[in-house]
Amino acid sequence: MNQKTEVRMRMRYGDKKVKMNTEELEKAVAMRDREKYVLRLYVTGMTPKSTRAIANVQAICEKYLEGFFELKIIDIYQQPQLAKEEQIIATPTLIKKLPLPIRRLIGDMSDTERFLVGIDLKPKSL
Repeated sequence: MNQKTEVRMRMRYGDKKVKMNTEELEKAVAMRDREKYVLRLYVTGMTPKSTRAIANVQAICEKYLEGFFELKIIDIYQQPQLAKEEQIIATPTLIKKLPLPIRRLIGDMSDTERFLVGIDLKPKSL
């Protein structure tokens, strides 16, 4: 197994023992097959927390997934049926639809490390 394949497997299957610094993460992201990340961010209007979550998600995605993500922002006040279908009980909530498995994150997404682990872009540190 070459290094590229090993990194790809770690990224996809969540090898829990892997620790990566920022430079290694950026290399791994650059080396892996570029799967498009499909993300849905559910917010409640333009509250400070919603605005902060939108800005944080956009900044992180542009830095780590540049060109390989689709982000849709859904205001549950304007589209309550979508919130009901997804069983949104708190906002802001981010749902990673693809690549599988589906993941949910709740909060303003200000913790970059937690965000990257939460969408399976970085393995969880021990």
